[in-house]
Amino acid sequence: MISRQYSDISILMHEAIARRAGLTGTDHKYLGFILQKGEMTAGELSNATGLTTGAVTGLIDRLEKKKLVKRQFDKNDRRKVIIVPNQQNTTKLLSPLFKELQDKTLKLLSSLSENEIEVIEKYFTAAIKIMKETTETLNGKQWKA
Repeated sequence: MISRQYSDISILMHEAIARRAGLTGTDHKYLGFILQKGEMTAGELSNATGLTTGAVTGLIDRLEKKKLVKRQFDKNDRRKVIIVPNQQNTTKLLSPLFKELQDKTLKLLSSLSENEIEVIEKYFTAAIKIMKETTETLNGKQWKA
């Protein structure tokens, strides 16, 4: 099935990008999640991802060491630690690695008609919904987008 091939090659590509950036594939994908969601507590990251608090601590330690995130204490409750993504450092690290992919993707998209792009967007929108529902079922909780 073509969607399976897409998923598999996506994993392999992101692993290669991560290695080139000095990250693990998992750290690279969770960094992307943190960048997309913005500031959050370690507990919120744990709840959103299903990672244990220990795994979140290790993830944040590794990303902080590379200056891709920083820990910041909550002003109202110093026991709470907020994870703050460093967009500038992340962009500096990853942009060169994504340049060729972005260029080729834009070229591909420009070769498609508006109708073809609408079909692709419809597929991905529906597929994302299905994956979120599956994740919720497997985790036994609601997805917090």
